[in-house]
Amino acid sequence: MLALIRHRGPDECGIYQDGRLAMGSVRLNIIDLATGRQPISNEDNSIWIVFNGEIYNYLELMVELEAKGHTFRTASDTEVIVHLYEELGAECVQQLNGQFAFALWDTRTETLFLARDRVGIRPLFYTRTADALIFASEIKAILAHPGVTPQLDPLALDQIFTFWAPLTPQTAFREIYELPPGHLMVVSGERQEIRPYWQLQFPPHGRAASRKVEDAVEEFRTLLQDAVRLRLRADVPVGAYLSGGIDSCATAAFIKRTQSNLRTFSIGFSDPEFDESAYQRQAVEYLGTQHTSILCSQADIGRTFPEVIWHTETPILRTAPAPLFLLSRLVRDSGYKVVVTGEGADEMLAGYNIFKEALIRQFWARQPDSEFRPLLLHKLYPYLPLMQRAGRNVLRTFFGYHLGNTADPIYSHTLRWRNTGRIKQFFSPAMREQIGNYNAVDDLRGRLGPRLQNWPLLSRAQYLETNIFMSGYLLSSQGDRMAMAHSVEGRYPFLDHRLIEFCAHLPPRFKLRGLTEKLLLKRAVQDKLPNAIVQRSKQPYRAPIASSFCGPETLDATQELLSAAAVEAAGVFSSPAAARLLRKAQSGRPLSETEGMALVGILSTQLVHRLFCQEFHQQPRQTIEPVHRVIRQYS
Repeated sequence: MLALIRHRGPDECGIYQDGRLAMGSVRLNIIDLATGRQPISNEDNSIWIVFNGEIYNYLELMVELEAKGHTFRTASDTEVIVHLYEELGAECVQQLNGQFAFALWDTRTETLFLARDRVGIRPLFYTRTADALIFASEIKAILAHPGVTPQLDPLALDQIFTFWAPLTPQTAFREIYELPPGHLMVVSGERQEIRPYWQLQFPPHGRAASRKVEDAVEEFRTLLQDAVRLRLRADVPVGAYLSGGIDSCATAAFIKRTQSNLRTFSIGFSDPEFDESAYQRQAVEYLGTQHTSILCSQADIGRTFPEVIWHTETPILRTAPAPLFLLSRLVRDSGYKVVVTGEGADEMLAGYNIFKEALIRQFWARQPDSEFRPLLLHKLYPYLPLMQRAGRNVLRTFFGYHLGNTADPIYSHTLRWRNTGRIKQFFSPAMREQIGNYNAVDDLRGRLGPRLQNWPLLSRAQYLETNIFMSGYLLSSQGDRMAMAHSVEGRYPFLDHRLIEFCAHLPPRFKLRGLTEKLLLKRAVQDKLPNAIVQRSKQPYRAPIASSFCGPETLDATQELLSAAAVEAAGVFSSPAAARLLRKAQSGRPLSETEGMALVGILSTQLVHRLFCQEFHQQPRQTIEPVHRVIRQYS
């Protein structure tokens, strides 16, 4: 199990065993390189922990705990959790500022305590067999257990091909679950309790904190600066991603205030439609960083795609993770283990077009027959030529779906989910039969309950985007998995829970004013970055699709994955439909948005099935030798 996740921690391996439990860790040495070896215990060895992540406020917590009489044998953030648990029990997670997944074993009460950070930066999965609870940072480690047989879950696939990710706690595999973000699990004997310890909350309509925008900007700037400061804590060098957008440029600018020699990394594209290298060069010149970049071609994406899916462990609908996989390899090859990135700003400060789109549709719905209001949608997608050419009737047909249903809690996302759901036309008859009458959107409505009902439209949209897309896809398939594939830790200042809670309680107009997104951030950094970057319109991060899989270097592998025999063996998609889609992609004719997502979705599902269901147990058994082994006689 540990050997299969060695990429997450190639520096050390340790295990703890007694008659009831075995747990282990692979460690990426970042804090306390000398004595932070895991598993770590308290003073009398009655509590043991394995931990993945960082606790950024560990120094402050250590001082408080020492004042209460606790003795530390290491200088690591891991040991802080053990002593904090002695003081507060499971409520210790409330005191942690960080990104974490950990398992803590209390031998006195024979209680296992699992916890995951508030927004799901670090992963944690589990399953039950007839006689065991099995948990791990990645699903492949769970599949290594002889009691687990991998099978794709039809309902989870239906969710993925609606929301881009399964709804927690589901995963792509039957009976393998994800501990939801902001949740903890307590297992004692046959009793298992899972409960939230933190949830994203927004104030009801009209009840946001009353303050001047200038004061909010100042408080936001102070919080962001402190979040960056904490995320520079490490005993190894810390670098930063620099995409050319305001988010990563802002974090780099704050780092430069305290760290003069900042190493930055970026990726460009050989296809100019997706390339942002000009903005990256402008930011590097302005900030004066030591910069390294890499150029990604369509063939690079196609060649690395199987490795990408080995690490995502789930079907995906975009090729965007592949360039990030290459970028993290560049970071590691440059001798860095830690990078600060700008993820989270779009969710917290309403940076995505989906937020603007919802507000335009709400504005349009007040005068549904207006000739002018639908044309506002042209302003959102300057990078999509088909959108720029769309006339009023096309805009009405595409964006007018449930236009007047503005009170619907999921109003902001119904269009996206409806369009993504069209991919399910490629499902095989057998797959449709297994799904039956299940409706993923209705399932989500039931899970949400009434909690979003009294929130403003923007708050509802932010909640959905954060809890489904950011947690389930962005921080997983594009974040943790692509960085950890090359043993690199990403750190996210915008996801400091203090900053999240502050932004959530601001009036919506402080985040999105008209069609100007991230108002607070732009004002907070207007004196720290070039105006061209501060005022630049949001350009979503995208990567090529059809050309990545149908070029001369990648077509053979694509054809083999989408052959009738391979598609029918997986049983998820219709082989004739997949063949038609591939022929269109090969022809050079442009694929629609749905067809592009379908091509990636089918290929990635085929790879998930092959890598984890067909061939997983045929691979040679991998082993790893622990450098730290604790075996206790159970009585």
